[in-house]
Amino acid sequence: MKLSIIVPCYNEEKNIPLILEKFSSVIKEDDIEVLLVNNGSTDNSEQIMTDLLTKHSFARVVKVEVNQGYGFGITSGLKEARGEFIGYTHADMQTAPGDLLKGLEILEKQYNPKNTYIKGDRKGRSLFDQFFTMGMSAFETIYLGKNLWDINAQPNIFHRSFFNSIKDTCPNDFSLDLYLLYTAQKLGLNIVRFDVLFPERMYGESSWNTGLTSKWKFIKRTIRFSVKLKKEL
Repeated sequence: MKLSIIVPCYNEEKNIPLILEKFSSVIKEDDIEVLLVNNGSTDNSEQIMTDLLTKHSFARVVKVEVNQGYGFGITSGLKEARGEFIGYTHADMQTAPGDLLKGLEILEKQYNPKNTYIKGDRKGRSLFDQFFTMGMSAFETIYLGKNLWDINAQPNIFHRSFFNSIKDTCPNDFSLDLYLLYTAQKLGLNIVRFDVLFPERMYGESSWNTGLTSKWKFIKRTIRFSVKLKKEL
């Protein structure tokens, strides 16, 4: 297996058929798999996944009984991945499935793919979201001393050896994106960014980005984790 793609799904019943349809249109080889992580969903996600998997041989499901956080869902999927290269993206379809294949193509062209970390760089976002990202990126870059721009951008792709070296220390919450990007730089991986379009979510609502209050909570959580991360690493 060349590439395993992890897609954490928490109450994404409307997006799941679209996710599988879009991946089906871009996956043309049998060495790529998609792992849908049912991250403790309380809607009809499980039944929809079960019904649709028979039509998509490239996909399988990883079930998390109780939602323990964004990071926990992703790492649960990464631990079950069979690919030499592994990565993840969101289920909201704001990052196109084709971007995973584009990222893999960029990765394979690198001098040392095993020592490379591929990450998207979001384009087409609202001015408010861009301003928010700039502020958080500037803080993290200055505080942690690494180039930490657009930390939550998708997709992310890396060699499984990188994940295996840190899988037992990954955080369970939204700080996973920061942890992986920071640690990759700390370990000397070659960070390669590429542009990805970031349109509005088609179905459902974000489980965290619901307004100014949620962003303020996100900022406080991220700062707390950053302080902890700096002390530990």
